[in-house]
Amino acid sequence: MTKTKTDRPDVPVDEALDPEVISFRGHFDQRSPLDEIVKEGARRMLQAAIDAEVDAFIQQHADRTDEYGRRLVVKNGNLPMREILTGAGSIAVTQGRVRENDPDRSKRVTFSPNVLPSYLRKTKAIEELIAWLYLKGIATGDFSEALQSLVGERAAGLSVNVVCRLKEQWGNEYDDWSKRDLSDKHYVYVWADGIHAEVRLEDDANKKQCLLVLMGATPDGRKELIAVLDGYRENEQSRSELLIDLKQRSLKMAPKIAVGDGALGFWAAIRKVFPETREQRCWVHKTANVLNKMPKSVQPKAKGDLHEIWQAETKDDANKAFDHFLEKYGAKYAGACECLRKDRDVLLTFYDFPAEHWSHLRTTNPIESTFATIRLRHRKTKGSGTRRASLTMMFKLAESASKKWRRLNCHEKITLVIEGHSFKDGIMQDEIAA
Repeated sequence: MTKTKTDRPDVPVDEALDPEVISFRGHFDQRSPLDEIVKEGARRMLQAAIDAEVDAFIQQHADRTDEYGRRLVVKNGNLPMREILTGAGSIAVTQGRVRENDPDRSKRVTFSPNVLPSYLRKTKAIEELIAWLYLKGIATGDFSEALQSLVGERAAGLSVNVVCRLKEQWGNEYDDWSKRDLSDKHYVYVWADGIHAEVRLEDDANKKQCLLVLMGATPDGRKELIAVLDGYRENEQSRSELLIDLKQRSLKMAPKIAVGDGALGFWAAIRKVFPETREQRCWVHKTANVLNKMPKSVQPKAKGDLHEIWQAETKDDANKAFDHFLEKYGAKYAGACECLRKDRDVLLTFYDFPAEHWSHLRTTNPIESTFATIRLRHRKTKGSGTRRASLTMMFKLAESASKKWRRLNCHEKITLVIEGHSFKDGIMQDEIAA
């Protein structure tokens, strides 16, 4: 930060400062009384929880006595005071020392605290804060200053190595996650997309990276991240590897519908691996592709006409709007119309599913919103250092974003889809017959 020079006269070192000046500075040099109250309250609550856990453990083993009736499991003083870095600042607490006096070592019990694990120096919230700062684009060298501003001076002790260890930990988490068993999973709807990234520290042949992402909706309507794969391009081979890997990890039931852009690799792959899955092209991608083939002066009106198609109440109305668009723009903008025409059937698949789910099935927006975060970090950092770093960062960003993913509208209707009920224009046919 650039410091602004003022014209105020220098104050001699031995000259006493005005009490009002000292008071004024105190407002900025010290934490507010409210901050101190919050911190002290947090310290007392934490200390009480720690003491209660020790007392409960000793009481649990109160029946263990020696031949003279003396307890074998007792509290013997306290362990050295420890400072824990929390969101309320640095809090000093102590933990009682538990001693086991049974002469038979094989029968001794060990106290393993849950509230204050042996090597805890910072809370999970601080761990997540560090990850959040990194993923949002804070350079590793700026962590100390950023954390000091948020949680106090003791955060200065968190070095760049902390972030490096966290990134290594994320990599291990990704490895475990990407090998997890999927035998108990059923994804009724899936969304697929890819994001292209620059990798700074790789050789020229590996600087271009395509992260392939698959997200799914479970029978209870919750969205889950299914897979994140490091690919070189959005081709059939990369997509097939992703889908085949899911089957090898016991994902047995095919999705009812898959939503994605026009990348041919994904559709060729899913037809081989899950041939019964229906296809839905993303309207956001299709709209962009069609408009890119038209002059800018025409795009606003054409965009409105495209909206008339996918916002129609019924499939028949959508087809009429489709024909109207082709007739209106076909003579002058044949390329744009052909781009739209070739995917006609798979652009309107969503009409055969519950109307309440249309807003989820027409686009790949659930994935795009996550991509927006990783694109932001890539702009700030000029790309990731390595392909591995880029992959694990995408995994952690998606994991973080998934906490805010909302369930599908009228999620209970997914059960009807699973049971094989047919829908026309978003309405179940049994309802019409009734």
